[in-house]
Formats: sequence, structure tokens, C-alpha cells
Amino acid sequence: MAAVCVEEAYSERDETIDAKGNVIEVEIPYLVFNVDDESEALSAVKSNHKSVTGMSLESVETVERINDTTWKVKAVYETDEDGGGDDTSPDEDEDTTVFAFDTGGGTKHLNQSLKTDGRYPDDAPDFGGAIGVDNEGNVNGVEVTMPVLNFTETHTLSGSRVSTSYKKTLAELTGSVNKSGFRGFSAGEVLFLGASGTKRSKKASAPWEITYRFAVSPNQAGFKVGDIQVSRKYGWDYLWVRYADKVAESGKNVVKKPVAAYVEMVYPEGDFGRLGLGN
Repeated sequence: MAAVCVEEAYSERDETIDAKGNVIEVEIPYLVFNVDDESEALSAVKSNHKSVTGMSLESVETVERINDTTWKVKAVYETDEDGGGDDTSPDEDEDTTVFAFDTGGGTKHLNQSLKTDGRYPDDAPDFGGAIGVDNEGNVNGVEVTMPVLNFTETHTLSGSRVSTSYKKTLAELTGSVNKSGFRGFSAGEVLFLGASGTKRSKKASAPWEITYRFAVSPNQAGFKVGDIQVSRKYGWDYLWVRYADKVAESGKNVVKKPVAAYVEMVYPEGDFGRLGLGN
């Protein structure tokens, strides 16, 4: 194979400035040629990256694999100069974590009950669990509280870990569910609601305090919707029911009954390992 070649993609260079117009972060993408392995591509950029005056290399990460032997890798540089804020003590650079949770729950609209506990009088039409059926045959349903565990984690991270690319990762993962186990919950049960960060110094290496927000809805398996058996529903999937006119058992009425149930995936799966919080 030909020798490894590293070239800067000049047109895609990105700079971040603060309110005073000072450059505080620079992202330089590189194209790496003649490399089969991702780790080799990262190492090639670490060994051949360009220096940026007044800044240090904070991270190197893969952006894209273009073909079998060509990679796009981004190097992130941050200034080490103090922008006027107080210096941070060594203890402030240590990672700390705060956990919190609540079970306030959420709400959802249900058109179908778990079961009908009673019909009065005894010869009232049986709608097979459909809720709020009006004279026109519409199934109006009802709003109910659903079991949701909300929890947050607040982590203090060193400034070098919270690059622009990491902030973009948080934005990309917001509104996704865990594709593998996370914090003791099964795949599909945890929804990432987003994160918010605070830094109390202008110094690039100063620590960030980031709060990550999650919600948990349990998976379900082997349950019925009317007479329809549903084998599985992940916690954040959406279940909806199709109804059709049926002649009641008494033969006196036409009623709405569930004839099909659909489990829809409405949130994408996300790799929560990219949050950098562990499992």
C-alpha cells in the first residue's frame, strides 16, 4: 500500500470566537489517505497535525470514512490563555457527579382500555375496550397519567472534554432512545431529553458543569388490545389501534371494536456510549 498521506481540508476550517472577538477554538479537518484502520487514521493526524499559535490540541476524532482507505478526521484546538476569569484550582478539574430523579410521570391519550370492568345495564353494547364511543361511532379516548421515571445526572467535566464536537454530539442524541442497556434499563426504555452546561470561567480549560436529562418508560411484552395479542412494545414506541364496525353479540347494535394494533417506532435509536457517561 502507498504511504500514509495527511492533507488539511482548508475550505472546512471552523473557528469559534467569544463576545470580545477572541478566537477560543479552532476545528481543522484533515483527509487521511492510504489507511485501513480508524485508529491508524487518528494516529496519523496526531503525528502530522499543524500547530495553531496560542492554542493546544484538545482532541482528534473521526468525522467520516469516505472509502476503504480514506478518512476525514477533525482536530480540535483550544486556547490556553486566561480571558480574564479567575484561575481554577486543581480540585475544580476533578470530575464530580450529582444524581436526581422524580416519578411525576407523563400523560398519554388512550383509545383502548386494559379491560372493561363493567357494562350497565347488562345488555349495553360491548365495544371491546374502546373508550368514549359517541353516537357517530367515533372513539374519543381519554388522557391518562403514564408511568415515567425522570432522572438527571450533573457531571463536572474538564474543559478539554467539552469541545464543540461534543456539544454537537449531545444535540444529535437528544430525542433518541438507548439502543443498548443504560443505567440498568433495557434497550428502548430510556429517552435522552437533552443536556445543559454551565462554565464559570473564560479559561478554555476551566471545568463545565453539565446536566443530562432522561426519561424512562418500561418495555411491554405479551399483552392484549381487545382480542388482539401484541407480542412486544418498546417503552417509547407508539401504539395505535384501528377500529371497525362489528355486530354486537346481542345482534341489536353495531359497535366499534379493535381489528388491528400497530406499534410504531417514533424515536431513533442512539448510542448513549457517545455521551461519555458509561453504562
